[in-house]
Amino acid sequence: MSRAERSTARELRAAAPVFAALGDETRLRIVARLGTGGPASIARLTEGSGVTRQAISKHLLVLETAGLVRSARQGRESVYELHPRELETARRALDRISAAWDDALDRLAAHVERD
Repeated sequence: MSRAERSTARELRAAAPVFAALGDETRLRIVARLGTGGPASIARLTEGSGVTRQAISKHLLVLETAGLVRSARQGRESVYELHPRELETARRALDRISAAWDDALDRLAAHVERD
């Protein structure tokens, strides 16, 4: 395995929890809402979502475990905010995969054009 392949494999392993967490539509909506609306409490995230507070809490725990959100106590509530560093890790992994596909397609095109 080449150095580049090992690096890609490491990035994919690091990004896997992020992809797993974002694989759920509700969690993806929570991340999008925190990304556009800023920090929010569970009560605010529940508003208009059609999801119970208990379910939102469970989804936030998954997102927090994946490193996508952080919580802080403000009075009696926990406020959650997006932690984009892990999204950047996932983006880099996707960029590497995309670059590998581009290289493979370029090699295929060159091979087809030669023949």
